[in-house]
Amino acid sequence: MVNLQEIIDAAWENREMLGTPEVNDAIKSVVEMLDKGEVRVAEPADDGWKVNEWVKKAVLLYFSICSFQATGAGPLEFYDKIPLKKNYQSLGVRVVPHAVARYGSYIARGVVMMPSYVNIGAYVDEGTMVDTWATVGSCAQVGKGVHLSGGVGIGGVLEPVQAAPVIIEDGCFIGSRCIVVEGVRIGRESVLGANVAITRSTKIIDVSGSQPVEYKGMVPPRSVVIPGSYTKQFPAGSYQVACALIIGKRKESTDLKTSLNNALRDFGVSV
Repeated sequence: MVNLQEIIDAAWENREMLGTPEVNDAIKSVVEMLDKGEVRVAEPADDGWKVNEWVKKAVLLYFSICSFQATGAGPLEFYDKIPLKKNYQSLGVRVVPHAVARYGSYIARGVVMMPSYVNIGAYVDEGTMVDTWATVGSCAQVGKGVHLSGGVGIGGVLEPVQAAPVIIEDGCFIGSRCIVVEGVRIGRESVLGANVAITRSTKIIDVSGSQPVEYKGMVPPRSVVIPGSYTKQFPAGSYQVACALIIGKRKESTDLKTSLNNALRDFGVSV
């Protein structure tokens, strides 16, 4: 692994090395390991999450050494540099037409992919549901037992290489049409109601106590979140700006398999 990292880092700094057998083999080895879940773009660490920049470099270099190829699935035709993931039966993954995952993404056993899309470098852990028209962007990290509801957009990131990907930790429910982008981290077992949109600059305001508590870039574990807005002053006047409101915590008694609707009803919110 150390040798692979050294080769990738050297090729990143000196692109003239691309095309040599040693470098090409190293790049392909890293992408194969990503596909098998043997390496990750980001992984849990003692102080949160660690980004493996050299793995992201390998993904970017992979685009440089691959050529466009035409592929097909029945009457459907594709023309791209990156092949599609295969052998779902042996992987223990349920894939409903027209779900698509790119080679170099890791889809763990027990995952269900409704018609959806998972990009290269992404990691989707065991027992997760990727629901209809949900998208998991490049290098996004999705934990165990997560439900990505219909139309959810989990953002991807490749550049800059030091940027953290979006991270959805174990046991989260992400409601319909939610958008989570720009390296935002959703803490374990959190619930996002429908249409919550969180970027790196979005205010995430905990309104469950006597005074508001503001976060940016992360949702604390077990939070129940709904869309909200706050008043902001502009030169042309005062206007409402979107934010995310934490209205409480999931109860310890809540079963992890409880539906999104039931989790929100605990707080008198319907979706």
